[in-house]
Amino acid sequence: MNESVVWLTIFVLSVFVGIEVISKVSSTLHTPLMSGANAIHGVILIGAVLVTGHTESTPTLIVGLIAVVLAAINMVGGFVVTDRMLQMFTGRKKAIARSEDAG
Repeated sequence: MNESVVWLTIFVLSVFVGIEVISKVSSTLHTPLMSGANAIHGVILIGAVLVTGHTESTPTLIVGLIAVVLAAINMVGGFVVTDRMLQMFTGRKKAIARSEDAG
């Protein structure tokens, strides 16, 4: 069997497993789950930088550069989304406190 087919099969199966696992997480646990995922994205970014730094061929360098850019975008985007979610929860607490003070 071709090695590319094996890697593609593993990728597709991991997508299905990921969707099933994430869909089973309750909404109250999504923020801690995203924070943990952001930490993992940071490790992936460091790994991409280290691997790209030790490459000798141009195609590998290009793929490594793309990996570093995508990992950085993923990590920063994750932090932005987590921050927005936390602001959303903080906004609710402030609104509740104001309504209790008025009543």
